[in-house]
Amino acid sequence: MEDLLNKESVQRVVKALSNFEDSLKVEVLNSSARTAKDAAISLKCEVGAIVKSLLLRTENNFILCLVSGDKRCSLNKVKKLLNIKDVSMANAEQVKSQTGFSIGGVAPVAHLNKNKVLIDTSLSRYEHVYAAAGHPNTIFKISYKQLIKLTEGIEEDIT
Repeated sequence: MEDLLNKESVQRVVKALSNFEDSLKVEVLNSSARTAKDAAISLKCEVGAIVKSLLLRTENNFILCLVSGDKRCSLNKVKKLLNIKDVSMANAEQVKSQTGFSIGGVAPVAHLNKNKVLIDTSLSRYEHVYAAAGHPNTIFKISYKQLIKLTEGIEEDIT
């Protein structure tokens, strides 16, 4: 399991975190955190404290939405917020080519391409949240306020 920390995708996250704040560390879990529920069980925390990193495709762009594990992203709210006609979930191939991560391990940072980031305000219920770190078995713990700064995300009600 430890060799997961040497994977290129995980190393990008490690570097982004250490450039931002030395105290932020990537942890390897013994079990998969592919879903928010799996992650919450592994971490013994509430599902809502898990950050889901969802890549959405718009007419001509991609947007990363960071959503609480116990919520669903509202495509209608995102459409209205951004004043666009069409938005849908990106497929696995698009997620991999845009972010450099496979679904289940998409981190909120260290993407191959810079995308606008929307952070759902429901995550603010938690002092600390947990996000994927480049692989389904790697995560990092971060405060909600730090997550906003790290991702340069915009807080919105998108669930």
